[in-house]
Amino acid sequence: MKNWPLALVFIAQAAINFVVTAAPAWAANYTGPLFDAHLHYNQEAWNGQTGPHPVADVLARMQQGGVRAIVSNSRPNDGTKLLAESALTRQAGVSVVPFIRLYRNRADYDSWFRDETIFDMVQAEFAKGTAAGPFRGIGEFHLYDSANANGAVAKKLMAFAEEKNLAVLAHVDDTAIDLLMANTPSQGQKARLIWAHTGIGGASVARVDALLARYPLLMGELSYRPGLTCSDGPGTERLCPEWRALLLKYPTRFLIGSDTWVNQRWLYYGDLMQGYRAWLGDLPADVARNIGWNNGARLFGLPLAP
Repeated sequence: MKNWPLALVFIAQAAINFVVTAAPAWAANYTGPLFDAHLHYNQEAWNGQTGPHPVADVLARMQQGGVRAIVSNSRPNDGTKLLAESALTRQAGVSVVPFIRLYRNRADYDSWFRDETIFDMVQAEFAKGTAAGPFRGIGEFHLYDSANANGAVAKKLMAFAEEKNLAVLAHVDDTAIDLLMANTPSQGQKARLIWAHTGIGGASVARVDALLARYPLLMGELSYRPGLTCSDGPGTERLCPEWRALLLKYPTRFLIGSDTWVNQRWLYYGDLMQGYRAWLGDLPADVARNIGWNNGARLFGLPLAP
């Protein structure tokens, strides 16, 4: 540049500076262990171990994705018991945290909150546990109308969960969070509720922030969460700014999950985990470890990642 006119030198230098500052400097992907806090092993996946995704298949997918622990809940609960009790699970080094799901069949989705036989079933399952240990939570359950959080069985289950120190995995809107918490003995101050999808209906970041502030043990699970990530094109997906700020504000309050609610999700399990690793790499290392592993590990008493 020494023979260029001074004005051109300034222009050239400004262009270089723009390229340096504007070019995306993506961080390396998170490489630590992952805790999948929202996993289903439903009947159609294993089907008496003759289905398309027998135990060996799903464990191989977990291993390939670096998933070392899962919250398992299944329709019916036989799938979770199968994973929890299998020698293959232990050999794969995957810890299973078993939850009691409320659904014996698809019809239960729309009526569980008023069906006394569901409450009886949950109590019976809790009393029996699994061969690998006790059940640690209840759910995932759905409330398509938030008012049903005040159903007789919904109220009983929230009180039962708090009494037995069980976590609850709930697929609900933000209104139902308040209603469910109000139905616990502590008015939500001791309730261990995992908010599936952190509000799949798209509750605003401000509303999520307010609920996390109000309920000290509320956790947000991030599968299917609209608005979580932004992208400038293939391979550039990262956290949207307002969500990144929220995760930094509450680094111990979020979890990741696969939500393998249909068999197709198993086919893309590795891609789902890789997507998490990509945006976790956009966070400070300690925050990434928390969300990727340590928050789930703390919640269920597993060893922390250093």
